Parts: sequence; C-alpha cells; structure tokens
Amino acid sequence: MARKSVQTRDGIYQRKDRPGFWISWNDVQGRRRYRKTDAQNITQAKQIRSAELLRVEQARALGFAPPGEETFAALAKRFLTYQKSRLTPRAYDRERSIVELHLQPFFPCKVASVRRVDIQRYVTVRSAKVSAHTVQKELNILKHLLRLAVEWEIIPFHPSQGVKSPRVPAGRVRYLQPAELRAVIQAAPAWLVPIVAIAVSTGMRRSEVIGLRWLDLDLVHDRIMLSHTKNGESRIVYLNKAAQAAIGSLPFDANTKPTDKLFPDVTHDQVSTAFRRACKAVEIVDFRFHDLRHTAASWLRMQGADIHTVAQLLGHKDLRMAARYQHLSPAFLADAVGRLDTVFGELRYQDVTAQKAIAAVATVTC
Repeated sequence: MARKSVQTRDGIYQRKDRPGFWISWNDVQGRRRYRKTDAQNITQAKQIRSAELLRVEQARALGFAPPGEETFAALAKRFLTYQKSRLTPRAYDRERSIVELHLQPFFPCKVASVRRVDIQRYVTVRSAKVSAHTVQKELNILKHLLRLAVEWEIIPFHPSQGVKSPRVPAGRVRYLQPAELRAVIQAAPAWLVPIVAIAVSTGMRRSEVIGLRWLDLDLVHDRIMLSHTKNGESRIVYLNKAAQAAIGSLPFDANTKPTDKLFPDVTHDQVSTAFRRACKAVEIVDFRFHDLRHTAASWLRMQGADIHTVAQLLGHKDLRMAARYQHLSPAFLADAVGRLDTVFGELRYQDVTAQKAIAAVATVTC
C-alpha cells in the first residue's frame, strides 16, 4: 500500500494514517529507506535524517563498493579487520586461516552472487576432507561474515539461512581415576607437577594455566581472575586446597613482579610433551593434557555438581558443551542404583502383590 503523506520536505514527511515525523533516504546500496522517528518537530526530524546520511557517507568512506559490486575477498578483508579487536590473538589467527585458506578461494566472486546452493556445496566438499567439527566451525564463521554483510548493507539478506552443518559427534570425554592421576603426577617432572595440579583442580585450559600472572591471583579470597579466555570473556576460577598448595610451592620473592608469569619460559609444546611422557611411563594411553579439564568436570558431576555449575566453573558459554559430562563412572552408577534398595527393599520381600507381578512378568518373558 502506498504511503499517504501530507507533507514532504527534504526527505521528511508526515502520514495521514499515523502521527509523527517520517524520514526517507538512500542507503549505501542505493536503496530507498523509510522509517518513523521520535522527533517532536521538523528540526529534530532533520537532525535524525542528517545522522542517517552521515552514516551512509562514513560507510562509503570505508570502501563499501557500489550496490552488487562488493567482492567476497574485499568483504573477507573487512571482516578480519572487524574481528581482530574482538578476538584473542590465537582465536583471530584461527579465523584468519579459515577465511584466507578456505573461504576466499571457494568464493572467488561478488558477495551478491553467493547463493545457498553454493554454501551447501562448500559444506559437502569440505565434509569429504575434514571432520564434522571443523566443517561446523568454518560454516559458523561464514555465517557470521554474511550476517555482517547484511548489517553493513552490502547484501539485503544472507544466503546461509537454512544451511545445516554435518552432525557433530558427541564431544570427547576421557578422565582419570584418582589412583591414575596420582601415578601420573609421580611420574611427571617437578616443574610440571604444579601445572597439572592447577589444571585438574580448576578445569582451566592449558593456555590459561601457562599464561597466569601473579596479578591474576586473589589469594585472600582463594580465586583467580582470568581476564582473557578462549571465548574472549573474563572468568573467576576458584581455588581448592590442592590448587592453593600448588601455587604455594612456586618461587616468589621480593624481586617478583605482579606482571611476572607463574610459569615463565614454559611453552605449550613442552607441557604437552612432558605430560604425554608421564602418561606413557605409567601405561596410561589415549590421554591428553586437555583431558585434565574433562577429569575435573567429570568428578565435579560425580560429586553432585549440576550441569549449570560445571558449565559456569569451566567457562562454557553454551550449556550443551557441559552436557557431555552427564556420564558417570560404572562404579558411581552401580552405587546410585544400589541406593534404591533403601526405598524398595521391604517391598521386594513383603509385598505379595509385587511378587505375583514379578512372577507373571517372568512367565511371559520365558
């Protein structure tokens, strides 16, 4: 239905069917845009429209191509610039490699020419080469890139809507029994022991433990203040007695600076290699340093912590990440089922009706 305007002045008008001031302008793609303002008079309406026009000019100054001319490569470059200040260096490097090595070569065209079938073909091709988890990660980055393209008014809608990633198998969960953990610690070199103790006591990631600085510690309240994590958000990590003892064993004197690391001159590879050798020495197979995080989460669950608590302690943004810890050890399951004896024990021996029902079921089964 056409708009019934009663007044038009420099892209400002009023409608007969609705009160208030409306504005119109051409966006960076050249499309005519309309919206209602909260202006109380014509002067305020002009100011609001001027702000919209300024935003269009700024977008053009940033290098937005004319409508339909923006290439995927140009968009990818702008996307990476946008992401660099929003991600940790490690996360940014991973996104950059995905964009530059996989997405850009696959879409050597204008953004406006990318269709859903092209994106689905990308998923199919990549699924034949890499894991479902990797495809999901790449597809999520592509969807984010295209959503920003819509927000930046490069394309009217993002074509990845409705494209599904391959089914990702349940996350790996491998954890140690207490006796196994003690054996690994005894076989580990002295410098690695406090790193392992902190990791398994807090569920912190390897990079988080190695990157700890003395200023991150709040020993008065027995906690660690992590300002940079994998997902880019800060997190509080609470210290139990084992973690406190591990930190207390580290050298600290008058020359130690707050910005000094707890584990200086230790690299990720050194930690992983030494830990793998310790596991091999005590014949523990298929266990990585990151599995200490799973060990902490698994035993939290087995000691009664709910999924929400585990997710918060480990810094999971998505509750589904913590759902993998729904599992329990066989011994714990057997003990849980055994507790039903306290409820049904007398019924099993004294309730004649129940005995008849059990006998009837047994007869039918046989």
